[in-house]
Amino acid sequence: MTFKPGSLQQKIHVQYAAEHVALGEAGAIRQLEQARLWDLAPLLRSGGVVVFPHAGVADCGHQIAAAVHASLDSGADTVLVVSVLHAFTEEMEQARQRVAAGGSPSAEQFWGIQGPGLDGREEWRGDHALYSWRFFWELETRRRGVKGPRVIERYPYLAGGKPEQLPGIEELQEIAKNAVIVTTADPFHHGIGYGTPPEETLPPDESGLGLARRRIQEGIDILGKGDYWGYNQHCVSAKSDARDAGQVVRYLRGPMHGEILDLTYTDATELYNSPPPTWVAGALIAWTPER
Repeated sequence: MTFKPGSLQQKIHVQYAAEHVALGEAGAIRQLEQARLWDLAPLLRSGGVVVFPHAGVADCGHQIAAAVHASLDSGADTVLVVSVLHAFTEEMEQARQRVAAGGSPSAEQFWGIQGPGLDGREEWRGDHALYSWRFFWELETRRRGVKGPRVIERYPYLAGGKPEQLPGIEELQEIAKNAVIVTTADPFHHGIGYGTPPEETLPPDESGLGLARRRIQEGIDILGKGDYWGYNQHCVSAKSDARDAGQVVRYLRGPMHGEILDLTYTDATELYNSPPPTWVAGALIAWTPER
């Protein structure tokens, strides 16, 4: 997959590759060991969901590794990874804005679910959301000497408060019957580089991370109730990239209770060539089914 020279998409891929090289296998193993702080395999076996971030690997790699461990330890034959699909083109962003303004998702060419093995659109191929997930998955399966379960990646776009209407949702329902589910999200972007008014910006200290925790929990509470449209609009205001993946996961698994297990951040001033503060929160979130 090639990217437009100088584009944000290209910059992200270059940065991620450099971060993985800097981390190295030894650093990644340290993060895999740190991730043993959580045993989330029983949660997945019970029909729960683990949410991991896709921000800087040096900052949140242990959170991604926790989802990898949970998937491998669950004993499942299949892992369904519901991923974010970022709006890297102007057309995708305009479609997302029209839907957020109340437009019909079905009127948009990007409406639906993408992924390996599916016919149709292939914007997923250039997305970075599962870059580090694949990195840790390959390392840990190799380290354990196992092939691991089948991994199915799916990338919904434009759920628009009605995930049950997404083309391809029936396939995910069938997969989910016999699979564990993990999903990725960077649920709070903040600062000048993300369009926050300068007078409202906070650094990623106790104040900024406190705001991030409150906003993320707000989204969890909205989605937990099954308020899909409310969650869609929350993601707009909180600058969360999980509006579609979150709705799909909640629809597949039904009523759940969400909890933030760990919260960190990645500085994004260099990526966006923007003055500080510009940062993104990375969170490890556990969704427990309501019985």
